[in-house]
Amino acid sequence: MKTLITSTALVLMAGAAAAQVSFSGYGRFGLGYQENPGTTTTPGGTTVNAEELRLVSRFRLNIDGKAVTDSGVEFSARVRLQADDSPALNEQQAAGLNGALFSTRYGGFRLDVGNVAGVFDDSDAYFGFEPGLEEFTGHYAGVDYAFLEYTSTGAGSNAVAAFYQVDRFYFGASYDPDTVTNNDRWDIGVSYDITDNYSAYLAYGENDADQSLLVAVFSADFSQWAVNLFVGDEDLNLAAGAPETDGLVYGVSAAVEVGAATSLLFSYGSGEGDADNESYAAGVVHDLGGGVSLRGGIGVQGPKNGSSDIVGDAGVQFSF
Repeated sequence: MKTLITSTALVLMAGAAAAQVSFSGYGRFGLGYQENPGTTTTPGGTTVNAEELRLVSRFRLNIDGKAVTDSGVEFSARVRLQADDSPALNEQQAAGLNGALFSTRYGGFRLDVGNVAGVFDDSDAYFGFEPGLEEFTGHYAGVDYAFLEYTSTGAGSNAVAAFYQVDRFYFGASYDPDTVTNNDRWDIGVSYDITDNYSAYLAYGENDADQSLLVAVFSADFSQWAVNLFVGDEDLNLAAGAPETDGLVYGVSAAVEVGAATSLLFSYGSGEGDADNESYAAGVVHDLGGGVSLRGGIGVQGPKNGSSDIVGDAGVQFSF
């Protein structure tokens, strides 16, 4: 009996050594401002005026489990625990777990299933530099097409995505079989590091509602500054008389180091449609060391041919 118990314990210990569970994430808190926020509905169903100045916060904890076979194939899964503020009501929301993401990796290949990030969402190039503690805008501000995204606070789409990275080349493809709304969607994208300082990204997505998005991003990254040029075209298959929000979209974002620990961020984004959102903003990040930084931003956003409102925030972010 003692031999059996000892053997079982050794097997369990060997399995624990091969598998790993890790935790990571960040917290942030500060003040946010939204001019003319309009009205909102409370959980009890009452319509009230939304708050202009509010406390903003987020706690995010990633829980990752990983196992690696003897041949080097990695299997992993992630769930995320996240608590956000409810900005319009200036209230806190309870934390909750999202849908699980499962991944398989070998060499430069990665296969994701479950609550996946599609090709657009997986790319840093698409998002560029986003000013503000809450990263409230970016050079993509004119885009209205709903592409496949990883969901931090919900179940997410039960989809599949594949990515391959070799040397300077990256390729990705994703497919979301949406049986709830019968609106399947798929994305495909490539990027290439032309030199150590210049890169290009191209992605295309469409859905069964006859909507599509094509995006190209050209990036330059040097020691003390970086810039992204964003251009694309979206077809939203708008109904007759609907506000014009599709067609050409464009933007630019940049980051400039102004000291050993301080960077300034800028972004502008819009589109050719009369009702397209237009947003421009500036922000600052000051590194305090130890994974802690002061962050903030201020900008103006609204319909291109309508009235615009001021938005901004400032606070602290810390990683763990």
